[in-house]
Amino acid sequence: MAKQQFQAESKRLLEMMINSIYTQKEIFLRELISNASDAIDKIYYRALTDDKLVFNKDDYFIKLKPDKASRTLTITDTGIGMTKDELENNLGVIAKSGSYAFKNENEIKDGHNIIGQFGVGFYSAFMVADVVTVTSRALGSDEAYKWESQGADGYTVEPCEKDAVGTEIILKIKENTEDEQYDEYLDEYRLKTIIKKYSDFIRYPIKMDITSSRPKEGSEGEFEDYTEEQTVNSMVPIWRKNKSELTDEDYENFYVEKRYGFDKPVSHIHIKADGAVVYNAILYIPEKTPFDYYTKEYEKGLELYSNGVLIMNKCADLLPDYFSFVKGMVDSEDLSLNISRELLQHDRQLKMIAKNIQSKIKSQLQSLLKDEREKYEKFYESFGRQLKFGVYNEYGMHKDVLQDLLLFTSSKEKKLVTLDEYVSRMPEDQKYIYYAAGESVERLEKLPQTELVLDKGYEILYFTDDIDEFAIKMIMSYKDKEFKSVSSGDLGIEADAAEEKAEADDNKELFAAMKELLSGKVKEVKASKRLKSHPVCLSTEGELSIEMEKVLSAMPGSDGQAVKADKVLEINVGHEVFKSLQKAYESDKEKLGLFTNLLYNQALLIEGLPIADPVEFTNDICKVMV
Repeated sequence: MAKQQFQAESKRLLEMMINSIYTQKEIFLRELISNASDAIDKIYYRALTDDKLVFNKDDYFIKLKPDKASRTLTITDTGIGMTKDELENNLGVIAKSGSYAFKNENEIKDGHNIIGQFGVGFYSAFMVADVVTVTSRALGSDEAYKWESQGADGYTVEPCEKDAVGTEIILKIKENTEDEQYDEYLDEYRLKTIIKKYSDFIRYPIKMDITSSRPKEGSEGEFEDYTEEQTVNSMVPIWRKNKSELTDEDYENFYVEKRYGFDKPVSHIHIKADGAVVYNAILYIPEKTPFDYYTKEYEKGLELYSNGVLIMNKCADLLPDYFSFVKGMVDSEDLSLNISRELLQHDRQLKMIAKNIQSKIKSQLQSLLKDEREKYEKFYESFGRQLKFGVYNEYGMHKDVLQDLLLFTSSKEKKLVTLDEYVSRMPEDQKYIYYAAGESVERLEKLPQTELVLDKGYEILYFTDDIDEFAIKMIMSYKDKEFKSVSSGDLGIEADAAEEKAEADDNKELFAAMKELLSGKVKEVKASKRLKSHPVCLSTEGELSIEMEKVLSAMPGSDGQAVKADKVLEINVGHEVFKSLQKAYESDKEKLGLFTNLLYNQALLIEGLPIADPVEFTNDICKVMV
């Protein structure tokens, strides 16, 4: 029979479709199975208006048959089939979708949605096959026709024999090359894996003859291979079931099956949305961080399905960065997909789904925090850093979403508390939310700077994550209460102004001399109103704290000198050491220099800052001892 040319712009168009639209060759199987599912759906819709036609779902299936000897893969469906004209129109016209036309003509709106949209999925078969043969017999017809093509050169259509209604596609799989192993598309296990990945929730059975092994009768230790037909796909996805039908174990099993993680999720969220945008989703809040979570290699995103067919493994647009730890999937009929169904058009529906998902995740976390505190704290141990980074990122744009989810260790409670819990028990005279930043709670509890705040009976939040102080700077205030570091120059605690002035005036020359001896290492030396038992400490002026200095100096590319906090050396004038300072100032300037350096280096050590010259420091100690 004479070969006919494709009714499209050019041979180049089909070559582009075969080689450029799809990023992975295995996608061809998803496309052909989706087309087969559409063909069965069309009988279902026909039965709705034709009393003579009875649709019994058990009679319909899709069958795969690989044959390594002949290098063929056969996909058979029991769908509506195609006439000669439909073969020529649907397969001979590139990018014409018979499914799309059927959907429009029948104004399909119920739950059985037609999957095919663009009419190019069929041609993905040429990515793996040299020859594609389609044999089809239409519903209500006694005639069958065979369509065959080797690709862009054209196709033939001729009569053939076919016993049953439906379509059979035979792919002559390509020979292996140095770069591609096409044999994998003839392997039972590999085909089964692809089906489970992309088409597990096609609503009709996808069958294959699977080879298994069993003990041989009448012998010990011997096994024999046997073949039996199995349904490979799950068909009914868990997210389409009613929540009342499902148990926690069902959700946990799905988490394991989909390999979302090796841990046990802290919580799950099952969403069925039927508003402006229709979608189903199952989301999981993990307990533990993946090994690569805090690396640039980690990819966030949810699995995205369109009508039960996997479109994207990780759709990053569905999750904000601060909730990137969430695992799960979304299935929607309302998505605007691009021609290959591998990528999304960025449209209103996608944004609406993402916004709704964000709200659901926050609500679930708040519920855990309120009702299952222990679970929440387990989650927070793993992902609290990410929430705090979310507060800091983008100039604090998301602080209102996240600030009520944050936890910090309390000096009073000796456990993690929320900002709301802290503010709720503040004394009336307390102006600020006080915090101390450092490496560990144990070290922070010993900080000299905490003495006055604790003496007043005020609670302190301990910040032990390097991101903590940066995040709090973005929040600035919570419920009209500003945050204040215990190392801040002004603690906002009232003191006797007259007494302070007298101390400053009496020791003005001493402190000036000490500042000069420290040669620009501190911005000021002054009498401390926060110290009770300790002789010395460092405080800061301005927005940059000592802990922030340490974090920024430790960042890659920093030479350790790039950023410095404005440090103030505070002296406890009520301490015995101060008397020694006064005496040295009056009678021994060399000893004053020795004492000043010792106190400054002591203050550095308290803060966990490096001493510029450890040898000099140890020599100074020895001088004091002799």
